[in-house]
Amino acid sequence: MGSRSKSTLFLIEQLIVIAVFAICSAACIRILTSAYFFAIDSRELSRALLAAESGAECYKAAAGDVFIVAELLGGVSGNADGAEAAFIYYDRNWRVSGESDAQYILRIINVNSDYLPSSHISGDLSVIKLDGDEILSFAVAAADIFQRGDVR
Repeated sequence: MGSRSKSTLFLIEQLIVIAVFAICSAACIRILTSAYFFAIDSRELSRALLAAESGAECYKAAAGDVFIVAELLGGVSGNADGAEAAFIYYDRNWRVSGESDAQYILRIINVNSDYLPSSHISGDLSVIKLDGDEILSFAVAAADIFQRGDVR
């Protein structure tokens, strides 16, 4: 009878060890999954920031002309919310692509600003996922070297 109670105790001990191991494994899997998704979000934000920086620099170099920005970055120009805009489409690997393959959109819209001198042009720059979620957005400004009304 003493042998049987020892084997029962051993079995209970093994079950407790397995339960503790399962709980710790579940916690580790959750932590690793969270880290994976944080890495994806971080990579996406880094790539969006690089694309936005390129867009802002082109906007500044083009003196706020979104048609030139679209041409420089391989995008298209058009209108958005009744204002001139440039749209640059990126695929899932952040390569410039056509609208049909796009996963991300860099959008630069010219806006009128009462806070800047008349010799400056301002715009809103945003990087958006195709599903509509905004990754980042900020204001851009450029000196209008063409002085509005001159032929560009």
